Formats: sequence, C-alpha cells, structure tokens
Amino acid sequence: MRVLVGVLMAAAVATVAAAPAVAERDVLDEAVRSLVAAGAPGAIGYTRDGDTRRYAAAGYADVARGEPADVRQRFRIASNTKAFTAAVVLQLVGEKRVSLDAPVSRWLPAMPPDITVRQLLNHTSDLYDPTNEKAFWAPYLSGDRGYVYRPRDIVATALTHPRVPGYSNTNYLVAGMLIEQVTGRSAVSEIYRRILVPLHLVDTSFPTVDPRIHGRHLHGYALDGRTDMTVFSPSYDWTAGALVSTLDDLAKFHRALFDGTLLHPAELAELKRTVQVDGISMGLGVDRLELPCQDGAKQVVWGDSGAGPGYSSYSLISDDTTRQLVVAMNVYDIAEEVEGRSPIPENANLSPAMRGVFC
Repeated sequence: MRVLVGVLMAAAVATVAAAPAVAERDVLDEAVRSLVAAGAPGAIGYTRDGDTRRYAAAGYADVARGEPADVRQRFRIASNTKAFTAAVVLQLVGEKRVSLDAPVSRWLPAMPPDITVRQLLNHTSDLYDPTNEKAFWAPYLSGDRGYVYRPRDIVATALTHPRVPGYSNTNYLVAGMLIEQVTGRSAVSEIYRRILVPLHLVDTSFPTVDPRIHGRHLHGYALDGRTDMTVFSPSYDWTAGALVSTLDDLAKFHRALFDGTLLHPAELAELKRTVQVDGISMGLGVDRLELPCQDGAKQVVWGDSGAGPGYSSYSLISDDTTRQLVVAMNVYDIAEEVEGRSPIPENANLSPAMRGVFC
C-alpha cells in the first residue's frame, strides 16, 4: 500500500508553511507524541543534522503487555522497500546489464512489449494492481494471516486485466522478477549482497513467507489499537514491500542511496528524474517533495513512505543529504482501506516535524 500515505505526506507539504514553530530540540518528541495522540498505539522517530542524531519514542510497542515503544525496534517498512529494489536495478544499469529504456519483455517475454524498465520503476507502466481489490485481502481478513501469494501469480493476474494508470505494486514485483532473470540469483540474495551486507544493515531482513517478525519489534495494530496485525505473511509484497528494518538501518540506506555510496552519478541522476503520478513527483523508487518554509523558500526533500497491515513509516532526506527524518508508527488498518476509509489516524500530521528538520 502506498497512495493514502502519499496523500498524508502531500497534505503535510501543503500545510507546513502555516505550522506553529517548534524548538529544534523538541521537534522529534512533538512528532511522535502527536502521532500517538492522534491514535497510533506507538511511534518512534529519528533525525539527523550533519553528524548529530536524535531519537524519540512514545506510546506502546505491545499494547497487551504494556511494553513501551523503543527506537531500536524493528517494523515492516512496506513500500520503503521499493527504493532498495530500484537501487539494485540501477546498479544493473550501471553494469550495462539492463537499460532503463529497453522493453522489459527483452528479459521477461510475457510482459507487454511497450513497457520499459523505467516505466516499472516510476509507476508509468499502467500495470493493474490486484492488491487494490477487496477480494485480494479476503484470506487474511478471514483469519489466515499466513496465507501465501506467489508474486508471479499476482503478476499473471495483473496481466489479465486492462491497464490502469497510477501507482501499482505490480511494477515492483516485475522489477524483482527482472533482477532474478538478469542475475540468475534470487532477488532476496541480490538485495542482501548489494545493499544489506555492504552497508552493514544487520537489523534489516527480507522475509518472503514467514509471517512473524523476529527479534525486538513493534507490534502492528488496526485502528482500534487492540487488533494485533503483527503476524502477517509478507509474500504478497516481496520486492514491492516485504522488508523489515529499523530507524537506523532505514536512515543509513537512504543516506547511502543519495550520497553516491550505492549508485554512480549517472544512475543517481536517473533515480532523481521525476514524473507526476497520482499527484506526486515520483523518481525511481523515491518521491521528490518541495517543502515550503516560513521564509518563503522551498526545500527539496527526497524519500518514500510505506504502509501495510499494522505499520506506517516515512523516510525523508534533504537534497544535500545533510538532514534526515525517519518516523514509524504501528498502525495501519487494511480492513478499513478495503472499505474505502482511512487506514491511519485521520489527525496524524508530520508537517511540524518536516518543517523543523528541513527548513
């Protein structure tokens, strides 16, 4: 899931200029407390300004046990995973093994011949997204939280439908299949080999069918704050959203993505080439925001957001890579979303934190 979280961030950008001033030292504390006040069981956050890092936590990691939220705990990062997948594809571009403007069908013959690799990564392929169907979630919502979807089956289903413009998880399932076809290795192993191991992201994992989160973690909840959604198969999300991570690891990844550690200049420039999709300036696996500040200036901020059963997260970095904001809250209600209602607390607002960090 991604679009509703994108709307929340867009609303934050639209209202940030009018947000009340918050002292720098209080920005992060205020942010996580406000998310809990809005209805999240717990929230954790990270900021970086140069080499200075701050952390804050509020609410509960486990409501039933009364365990406080902790900034070191793991959580599902959902669509923040897409930037990891895009980075691997762009590395393959840098190695001349993939061309962004070549048809995906060169490697995956079942794909429509007019879809390019670039269109997968910037969501302009118009591939149908089966996860938008209420019926897709029926096994999980009926109680089978370990139900396994095969990504190839989801893609095959998508190809039976007419094309639909807009953001689609299907794009990144196909991108995962592309990685496997080009490298001859699993997409999981390539993300470990190219990103997780070199960056020492030791608290980040890539489950494919295991519905449990191992190690210390936030429990994820529905909007009622009691229905525990932590145990949930990540199979449907795969290279589109299955990663589990922490504040520190997600921040370290985005810094490496934008400072040139993971990508050569040519591929980094391609990452940052944007198109408008669903009202958002979308690069390759990341979004570009122009954040209006009180002095009338606009700060360019890059990053992404992720949302799936039980969890919502946001990871943002300034254009010069000197400042970052990463926030996670343990709430996202898929049952509400399939009924067309907001799956996150309606009053959740990151605008003061964004303004305090980046302006």
